[in-house]
Amino acid sequence: MKKFFALILALVMALSLVACGGGDKPAEENKETETNEPAPATEDIEVAVVLKTLASEYWGYVKAGCDAAAADLGVKVTVVGPGAESEIEQQVAMIEQQLASCDAIVCAPNDAGAAAAALQAAIDAGIPVLSVDTNVGIDGQTSFVGTSNVDAAYEGGKWAIETVGADAKAVVIYGQEGDNTSNMRREGYEKACSEAGVEVLAALSGNNTTDGATKTMEDMLSSFPDQIDIVLCHNDDTAVGAMNACKSAGVEDITIVGFDGNASAVDLILAGELVKATVAQQPYEMGYQVVEAAVKAVKGESVDEVINAPVQVVTAENGQAYLDNLASMKG
Repeated sequence: MKKFFALILALVMALSLVACGGGDKPAEENKETETNEPAPATEDIEVAVVLKTLASEYWGYVKAGCDAAAADLGVKVTVVGPGAESEIEQQVAMIEQQLASCDAIVCAPNDAGAAAAALQAAIDAGIPVLSVDTNVGIDGQTSFVGTSNVDAAYEGGKWAIETVGADAKAVVIYGQEGDNTSNMRREGYEKACSEAGVEVLAALSGNNTTDGATKTMEDMLSSFPDQIDIVLCHNDDTAVGAMNACKSAGVEDITIVGFDGNASAVDLILAGELVKATVAQQPYEMGYQVVEAAVKAVKGESVDEVINAPVQVVTAENGQAYLDNLASMKG
């Protein structure tokens, strides 16, 4: 029954503990004993993957990697995600729904704190929990597959400063307020600026959307006219929003750096647009690796607690080679 009854019991216990203030008990007292049922045959394994959204190019690459792993390994993988990264409650509901029928669950949380309770219930029921791209970071998590967002953003910021010059002034458009990935990317960008002596005029949220970033960039251009040389963005959608605002305002002498390595962003770079670089993760590989790790966990095999994915700064110099490689991975 895919640990269904154990999961229901764990959820009931979790709710009862909240109701009676039992959350202060030591973790070991709150955990259920794991079941001793044998691992299912490979073809019977079901992995649930709950992403931040499916409504973006980046998460489409993650899903493609998950689907490829499912085909190669002969397992069932269900990939879902809310309509936008801001839909935190909807994602939590998806997690709870998927737990009823999966042998392992993978999550890229929009809000790690919000997702933690449902995922902890899965751990208590003996279901392996893995994070991809953004770490949930709860006790008992099997593995995190992803990028060091601090280090990756640092490389993007350093490239921009080396290109524009250390006398430049920068702004940062980060993602959803409170999102851990957003916080880490902002930290990496600001670290690069601090080390080079580059002044960060402002750091504001663009809410992970093109429209949100456009409005944020408009406000920044109004607050700092003719002062901004570098725009460091949370993701490629944000970079496009910043570009749109700059073009509408007639601003041309500016360097915008995105993050994620979406093909659409690289196309803009190669076309000579204001987006000059994107920090490219390996979303396809992350999707593939996390499903692979989930299957190993269900079968009782050893899984590394952290599986690092490499990054590169994609520019006009290496953009076409990057796109060719991306196309080959998608088949």
